[in-house]
Amino acid sequence: MYNAELPDNLGDFGELLRRVFSGEEVILSQGGTPVARILPFYQQPLPRIPGLDRGKVVIASDFNSPLPEDILKDFLNPLDIENESIT
Repeated sequence: MYNAELPDNLGDFGELLRRVFSGEEVILSQGGTPVARILPFYQQPLPRIPGLDRGKVVIASDFNSPLPEDILKDFLNPLDIENESIT
């Protein structure tokens, strides 16, 4: 938290905003009494609604079946393929 005395820091408003942009809270005071607070804006995440995507995702019946060799090779490390051919 950063305390800034008014009217001294009105000329440094850019500096105050830089502090807010970096996540810092700024308290503006006049005569030692706090008069305003500048906070970073945090967007509240929307609440999750169970079942909202129901019916949009389909899992194939062969989901756990082994992949065909031509697809499987794209997921393997080339060094693993070389080592397999050696043994």
